[in-house]
Amino acid sequence: MGRPLTVLIVGGYGTFGGRLARLLSDCAGLTLLIGGRSLERAQEFCSDAREPRAQSGATLRPVRFDRDAPAAEQLRALAPDMVVDASGPFQAYGHAPYRLVEACIACGVHYLDLADSTGFVCGIERFDERARERRVFVLSGVSTFPALTTAVVRRLSVGMRRVDSVVAGAAPSPFVRVGPSVIGAIAAYAGKAVRVREDGGERAAYPFTEMRRYIIAVPGHLPLRPIEFSLVDVPDLRLVAESLPECRSVWMGAGPTPALWHRVFRGLAWLVRLRILPSLSFLSQFMYRGFGAFRWGEHRGGMFARVTGVDASGARVVRSWHLVAEGDAGRFIPSMGAEALVRKCLAGVPPAAGARTATRDVELADYEPLLARHAIRFGVRHDTEMRGTEQSLYQLVLGMSWSSLPESLRAMHSVKTSHTVAGRAQVTRGARWVASLVASMIGFPAAATDVPVQARFDVVKGRETWTRRFGSRVFSSEQFAGRGRWDRLVCERFGPVTLALALVVDARRLRLIVRGWSLFGIPMPRALAPHCDAHEHDTDGRFHFDVAIAHRWTGLIVHYRGWLAPDPTPGSSATDTAARAAAAAKTL
Repeated sequence: MGRPLTVLIVGGYGTFGGRLARLLSDCAGLTLLIGGRSLERAQEFCSDAREPRAQSGATLRPVRFDRDAPAAEQLRALAPDMVVDASGPFQAYGHAPYRLVEACIACGVHYLDLADSTGFVCGIERFDERARERRVFVLSGVSTFPALTTAVVRRLSVGMRRVDSVVAGAAPSPFVRVGPSVIGAIAAYAGKAVRVREDGGERAAYPFTEMRRYIIAVPGHLPLRPIEFSLVDVPDLRLVAESLPECRSVWMGAGPTPALWHRVFRGLAWLVRLRILPSLSFLSQFMYRGFGAFRWGEHRGGMFARVTGVDASGARVVRSWHLVAEGDAGRFIPSMGAEALVRKCLAGVPPAAGARTATRDVELADYEPLLARHAIRFGVRHDTEMRGTEQSLYQLVLGMSWSSLPESLRAMHSVKTSHTVAGRAQVTRGARWVASLVASMIGFPAAATDVPVQARFDVVKGRETWTRRFGSRVFSSEQFAGRGRWDRLVCERFGPVTLALALVVDARRLRLIVRGWSLFGIPMPRALAPHCDAHEHDTDGRFHFDVAIAHRWTGLIVHYRGWLAPDPTPGSSATDTAARAAAAAKTL
């Protein structure tokens, strides 16, 4: 297919159709027909969308299109090259759910949709022969589930001799608008039995009554907080199992936030599972308003996929893919599969003719440049390595982002055996008496403009004990990999206080950000946590640290900054640690 290209977006001013139109607005040679039942709303959308768009981009044209009316006549009048059905909910398309598909094939128009209804998506192949005869492609499920998830699973399973289990989930930001069609689809199946593969067999499962907790943590970036994912009825439950016959377990989830509203919804789903209610469809409008009204927490969303299998040598392999979308960026992800396919058609590389699920027409490599245009970060973790001992604590937590650190930082955090480092520091203490009391209790150093620093690191079974000496003042702490709610974080214990720290690589700096804390092992509210502004950086090949610790009740407690290098004094193991001199940056 060559340029120019005319694409009719059904539901073009709606949630997903409108986002697709905005994603494609920079494509020269593309005409987007923004279709829906209301011509007035289509006109308003086109008027709003034109302003930020470059003059050389796509042409947006409002049209009236009613998918419930005879579609063939409307298609002949509009003469699009392709139709994208972004309306939904596909679970509620009635007794003739494929009428638009049939009309597109009859008119020789290419078709794709953003459906995530298992029945609708998996039934599209019945039109394969007719689509081939008309030389058109008909692709269903060009959305997060199943197009993106199956692309990620393929990437993660490269080199595996066998895939044993697949788990994936998506969690939108609580501030991102979820369309009424999505809520309507969820309400239709919540609490109703679906078949899932588990432990090599099949069992009945009930969406939104079964949950798993997971932490989405892109290597080197600020992770999301632990999220509860509920089982959802998406095509992947069937399609992944069919494409990987040897796979013993497949589970797909969604993590709506805030968690309180998610729990209320799970309670309602249980009423359906227990057959107290026939379905939640009658509550879909209430649920839509509820998700729109109750919004709090971080304006961030994410997605993950985890694949467990066996490699060619028979060794167990665990890999996971993580994605974090900042602010509103995540709202575009469900439409990016369709964006990728339209861009391919513009480039003269259309999908092959035929009707099928869109599980192999878009690869992760097609998504990656589109994701990178937004405030979206993603990466792979080789979780098998987390169980090994050949890497240091910081290497394990940072994963693939470890290699992006400057050499002096990598050298200093390659802590595997006991050793000592030394340097100089400048220390500032808080002026308030309560800050001075806290600093003295912990053992923080006294104020000084230039004080010698020495730190000894002892490593036992992956746990690092850091003993620091500022002049004559000595204090110590223990660092270890977090587990459970603090998974993917580095925990540091100072007496009764434990801080959970995210390792964030930012412009070749390593930042340490407090994500949680406990007192005597009891989790405490994050609002009461001390504030730690800490980072490490390289200057002229030497490791430097800068740490400021404060609290809302005390103000500044202590601020120290300086440098560290191998300690040349006898007995310091300087030869062994010439490349490891700065693990003290975390709390030094």
